[in-house]
Amino acid sequence: MTMRTQLKEVPVQEALGMRLAHDLTRIVPGSFKGRLFTKGHIVGQEDIPALLDIGKAHIYVMELAEGELHEDDAALRMAAAHRGDNVTMGQPHEGKVALKASIQGLAKIDPLYVEEVNRLGEIALATIRGDRLVEAGGQLAATRVIPLVVSEEKVVRVEQIAARFRERYGRAPIEVKPLKPMRAGLITTGSEVFSGRIEDRFGPAVRTKLESLGSSVAEQALVPDDRGEIVRKMLEYKAKEYDMILLTGGMSVDPDDRTPGAIHAAGTDIVSYGTPMLPGSMLLVGYLDGTPVFGLPGCVMHDPFTSFDVLLPRVLAGETIHKEDITAMGYGGLHGC
Repeated sequence: MTMRTQLKEVPVQEALGMRLAHDLTRIVPGSFKGRLFTKGHIVGQEDIPALLDIGKAHIYVMELAEGELHEDDAALRMAAAHRGDNVTMGQPHEGKVALKASIQGLAKIDPLYVEEVNRLGEIALATIRGDRLVEAGGQLAATRVIPLVVSEEKVVRVEQIAARFRERYGRAPIEVKPLKPMRAGLITTGSEVFSGRIEDRFGPAVRTKLESLGSSVAEQALVPDDRGEIVRKMLEYKAKEYDMILLTGGMSVDPDDRTPGAIHAAGTDIVSYGTPMLPGSMLLVGYLDGTPVFGLPGCVMHDPFTSFDVLLPRVLAGETIHKEDITAMGYGGLHGC
């Protein structure tokens, strides 16, 4: 569609309700230089004195043809189409509208949806990666059209793609899932910790991670490197109906590391022992009669971001971890190594 928007020079006093065609700058010698009004600003009665003060007796305004949208209006409509639960939408700034999280939670953004929208041309939708933790106020996405004026038909196509997504998946293309508070049973293995030869450093690190996400360690037990003792404690925690079971220590491939075998012996359905992410490649994740089980590698003690930090928010958001979720962690999975 050929754009038919026209630029028109009009006296300032006759520009009420019209859109500015260009940014207008205000200069105060020695103290200030910056935009007084941005392009697309709709001139109001209160703006007239300010425009006259910067010497604008006449200004250029835009007259949009039927079927055309200014970039600000287009961005607002597209952002509204993308926006889902627990997402706030800002006002246009330099032609773009930002979407941000209103709560701490799990960002849900489908990459195929983002690609489909951007394939339309003249459209920009930039997002963070989905299935990751986002804090309240954290950026999720920003959208805009490329030209100053765009065909309304192009924006309608974005809205149609968003509507199809909602119909198919029962949710908006961009949303934040809240985290459910969970109580974890923590089992710290290792004869050196059990005997008191060395101080437990896993417990404080795990407690800090859970508490930062609104969850807690309900109980911690120190057990020796004994398969039977580890299994017994896991089944005890299962009987106490803790929301998840976490095991630390003994997760490497050394012959005396008994934790992975004990997790299996307890009846855990192991989704994966090992992830294609660094740090955290020796993480184990599984389910004991539906209760999430994590075997945590040593890096969880000292590295700020590991595979556990990727998967924990998903579990707290009520999602089930599958093998394909683990496989996908390799792309973008190199952190600080």
